[in-house]
This record gives sequence, structure tokens and C-alpha cells, in this order.
Amino acid sequence: MGTVRKSIGYSSLNGWTGVAFQLVSTVVVARILTPEQTGVFAVAAVFASLASTFRDFGVGEYLIQERELTDDAIRAATTVNIAVSWAMAALLLLIAPWVAQFYRSDGVGNVMRVQAINFVLIPFGAVAMAWFRRELNFQPIFFANVIASTVSLVVVLSLATTGHGYMSLAWSSVAGVAVTVAASLYFRPKTFPRWPGLRGVREVVAFGKFVSGIYIFGQLGRGAPEMVIGRAHDMASVGMFSRANGMVEIFHSLVLRSIMPVCLPYFARSARERGSPVRGLVTTMSYLTVVGWPFLAFMALTAYAVIRLMYGEQWLAAVSLSRLLCAAAAFELVYFPAKEAMLSVGRGKESNALQMLIQGFRLLGLLAAVPFGLNGAAWGLLIAAVFGLLASHLFLARTIGLGVAEIMRALRPSAGVTVLAMAPLCVLTVLVP
Repeated sequence: MGTVRKSIGYSSLNGWTGVAFQLVSTVVVARILTPEQTGVFAVAAVFASLASTFRDFGVGEYLIQERELTDDAIRAATTVNIAVSWAMAALLLLIAPWVAQFYRSDGVGNVMRVQAINFVLIPFGAVAMAWFRRELNFQPIFFANVIASTVSLVVVLSLATTGHGYMSLAWSSVAGVAVTVAASLYFRPKTFPRWPGLRGVREVVAFGKFVSGIYIFGQLGRGAPEMVIGRAHDMASVGMFSRANGMVEIFHSLVLRSIMPVCLPYFARSARERGSPVRGLVTTMSYLTVVGWPFLAFMALTAYAVIRLMYGEQWLAAVSLSRLLCAAAAFELVYFPAKEAMLSVGRGKESNALQMLIQGFRLLGLLAAVPFGLNGAAWGLLIAAVFGLLASHLFLARTIGLGVAEIMRALRPSAGVTVLAMAPLCVLTVLVP
């Protein structure tokens, strides 16, 4: 347990410093770039994120869950990672003109071409980073990300203030990836296998075909709003939605990005030692909601002030959107670690099916409601989140035996804390609109 706490400590520090860098960048860049420029990068980033999800191909998860990790397995994982990553780089370059034409924006294609560079670089550090996670050694990951965030911040502020627009965001991501790869090479042990190999590739691919589907469907659901809104409306609308969703992303950066990297190795160890990840999953749900529900409620109640302070007057149309998205995130948070729990016991197929179902709900809700404007799209996502919660519980009950009573016991303190914490703010909001 001490190792887990130390890992969460470093992972939390990583998340908090990341939020600090992100806030500085956002506050400055939001006052320089227009909603249209922000929308251009947001649409291109969706396609890069989809490619990145496929690029992972479950390699990290394979290394983490493998009971006896050999040098051959590490070399095979490196081979698969290089092959898929470089294929995704070529794909981004190939489809960039088509995507730019589809969204009627040359800028989207330009950003995608720059982001393709990331996929050439990432394989040289990704396997070592996954190995650090397996060993619950988050210290190298923390230092690598802090250095990378610093470099990215310097690049984006330098380019944005000199008139490079959305390309400043694209080049800052390349700079951050390059630094992360260099740091991973520096921190990895001298005995760590350095070259790719073919022995064991079949096992990596067999595992990755299900796991990659889980994250691809997840990323499709997360990126669907920008993709649909960008086509149905315009880039300025995408930018407005992106800023509204930034309220939820603050929590993701502050908490989820600190906790989630630890969940899969923690659940996997619990499954190996106790035979079931249920206890760890319920505890994680309790911790996430006792922090997340008050945070999201606070963001929803103070959305006007927060958006005005962080982004400036030009983004105030995002206030109502952000409140609905915070509500949707509160429902999603309950079963956020569901896929890690099922993967920890080797139920990749079921986890994949759940992701398909959840993201199907999101896409249907979005398509049904987007004709009613941005607020309609947000309502569609909120309704989809409720259905996703119900589906997640059904899958977890079937695969790992999670009961309703266990969930209620875990969530009762979180609900009480949220009500007590928000009551004074609710009164203040009524007295001071």
C-alpha cells in the first residue's frame, strides 16, 4: 500500500503541476486566440487524439497486466508500437487535405500535418513509460512531464504572442512530446531492452486488438462533439464548446490524470493477490466522487465568474454549456474506472463492448440534440451520461460481481459532503446573482 500511496503522490503532483501550466497557458492564449482559431485546433486535435488512441494499441496495458514480463515481451511491444505509430503518422498526413476540405478550413489540415510529427517520436519513449507505470514508479514520469510542460508553455506563449495563431498550439505539443521522449530515454534502466524484436508480437497484437478498441471508442465519444458541431455549425461554435468543456477538463487534469494511471496497475495487483478488484474499485469510486462532485458543483454554480476570469468576456456564451457539461461529468465520474477494473481481470472483450455502448449513447444524444444549438448538444450529452451510468453498472455486476449496495455505501458520504459544501454557495448565488 505504501508503494501505491507514493505512486498516487507523484501522479497527483504531476497532475497539479500540469494544471498550473495549463491554467497559465489557457488564461493567456484565450485572450489572444479567437473562438474560430481555438475551434480550428480543437477539431484537428480530435483526429490526432483518435490516431493516438489507436497508436497505443493496448501496448501499455499489455505490459502492465502481463504476469511475467520478459525482455522478449518488451521488445515485441516496442515493435508493435513503432509499426502502429508510424502508420498513424502516415494516415494523418494522408487524410489532412480531406479533413480540411470537409470542415472548410485549411488550418485544420495544417495542424494535423504538424501533429503527425508526434507519432514518429512517441514510440521511442512510450514503452519505457508503460514499464514505469507497471512498477508503480511514477517519479520519472513526474519529472519528464514537468520538464515537457515547461517547454510546451514557453513555446506556446512565444508563438501565440508573435501572431502564429492556432499553429502555436500545434508546435507546443510537438515540443512537449520531444522532451518527454528524451526524458524517458534518460530515466530508463541501463538493462532495459533498447531494440525492437519479433518474438511475442502475436501475443501483443492479440491483446491489443480488444484494448485498443476500448480506448478508440472512448476517444470517439469524447471527440464527437467537436467533430459534429464543427460540421453542423462552424469553428467558432467548436471553440465555444471547447472552452465550456474546459471547466470539466480542469478536474480531469487536476484529479483524474493523477489517479487513473495508477488504477489499472493497482486493480491488476489486487486481482492477482485477492482474486477480485471489487474492493479497490469501490474505494476508488468513493475517493473520486467525494472530490469530484463538490468540484463540479462549484464549477457549475460559479461558471459565469470562472469563465470571465479565466477566458475573458468573449467566452461568456459558454456559461450555460459548462453547467450542463459539469452535470454530465458528475454522472460519468461514478463509473469512470470501470474499464480499468474489467481489464485488470482480463475481460477486454466486455470492456470493449461497454465502451461501444457508452459512446453510442453519446453520439446518438449529440446527433439528436445538435439541431437545437449548442445547449441542445449539451443536453444530449447529459442524457447520454445517465444511460452510460446504468450500462456500466450492468457490465460490472456481470463481470466482477459489483453490487448495488456496495455502490450506495461508497457514494453516500460523497453525496453528503457535496450537499454540505455547496449549501452556503447556493444561498450566496440566490442572494447575489
